This record gives sequence, structure tokens and C-alpha cells, in this order.
Amino acid sequence: MWPAEGLLAIFRFEDAEEVGSDIDVREIRGQESLDALCGFLGAIGRRLRRPVLMEPEGGGAAPVLCFDPAADRVVRTGGRS
Repeated sequence: MWPAEGLLAIFRFEDAEEVGSDIDVREIRGQESLDALCGFLGAIGRRLRRPVLMEPEGGGAAPVLCFDPAADRVVRTGGRS
């Protein structure tokens, strides 16, 4: 899926409760691309009424971005800087 021009999201169905996706962060070039990514995370979270986490590749690390349904926005989390 292409949430924005030049920004590809690839989905993997992990199990009945979890869907994973990959986004190459090198494709995020400037504020417009970042806004598109946050809009994409927000659209998914609002539709599912659940948090949507963006974790660094490889797993095991804390998420770096999260759509917070209570705040109705994407927030930066305690992941690596």
C-alpha cells in the first residue's frame, strides 16, 4: 500500500489479533512525508479504535511512535533517539 507518494507500507498478518507492517524510514523525507506517515498511523488507529505502534526494525526495542486513541494523535514514545 502507498499511504503517500514515495512511501510504501507492506503488511503481514501475524495472527488473528496482530498485523505487522514495514515502512522504510529512509523514504520519509521532510515534514510532508512524516505528516503522511502520522496520518496513516492515525487512520488505522481510529478505524480499529486501538493504539498503533511503530517499532524499530528487528523488534525487541521500545516503539518510537504510537497513535494514542485517547489523545487522538500520534505521539513520540520512549524508543531510541
